[in-house]
Amino acid sequence: MDDFTRKFNVAEDRDEQVRHVLSNVYDALREKGYDPVNQIVGYILSEDPTYITNHNGARSLICKIDRDELLQVLVKHYLDI
Repeated sequence: MDDFTRKFNVAEDRDEQVRHVLSNVYDALREKGYDPVNQIVGYILSEDPTYITNHNGARSLICKIDRDELLQVLVKHYLDI
């Protein structure tokens, strides 16, 4: 077993792209009457794109972002770091 910690980095400009996609997905889910937070969490946990509506291209948008990137951006912004 290796005795080192691996690093995972996402480029800073990618943060803004992820934020933009999440905002659009959130709006599309809300417009269709879904609870956006629950649907996005369902997608993150399962990686099943059917949790995200096709409305306004939201499903194809969120599928362009790797879940690891999505989680990293969410944690960074939650912790304000």
